[in-house]
Amino acid sequence: MIASRLKRLFVGGSAGNEHLTLAVAALLVVLLAVEGATILDVRPLLTVHAFVGMLLIPVVALKAASTGWRLLSYYRGGEEYVRRGPPHIALRALVAPVLMLSTVVLFGTGVALLALGQTEGTIVGLHKASFIVWFGAAGLHVLAHALRLPGLWRLRAPGAALRVALVGASLAAGVVLATVTLPAADQLQDHTTGHIGFDER
Repeated sequence: MIASRLKRLFVGGSAGNEHLTLAVAALLVVLLAVEGATILDVRPLLTVHAFVGMLLIPVVALKAASTGWRLLSYYRGGEEYVRRGPPHIALRALVAPVLMLSTVVLFGTGVALLALGQTEGTIVGLHKASFIVWFGAAGLHVLAHALRLPGLWRLRAPGAALRVALVGASLAAGVVLATVTLPAADQLQDHTTGHIGFDER
């Protein structure tokens, strides 16, 4: 009983899980908007595109972990999670698997392109194709949950400080990862446009 209360204090139960998911999603919207802007003219903005892409990886991982925890808790029979019920069957059976798979392929091919220094070829094609699939699945996912947002934010849940720390840690990890891989992104930019970063020769 004491352990259960301590757990609820720190993680906030299902409401806390919802809040964490929403907080990460809000951060993702901002970062993905920046990433999306680079796609409009990606060649001169390849360094920014790669930097933000690498920054996104830990944040996306936290979002997947938060969503996965909810599903696991539901199927394990967690009282609060069962009471809230599962996502719509179409989201669970169709949208979620496509979204997860396309996310893995999208970021996996992005990392591969950065590591290999490639700007054309099969991996580039897979990266572009996975983005199209991901964009469609992500759009459906956002639309399906948009109407629930006001009600979810009104839920009270302890553990806000821990959730803020988790989101902040994922962002910090993303910044570190993006910074470490920045030289490779800069080389890719140089290979693509003849520039070093943003500075013309």
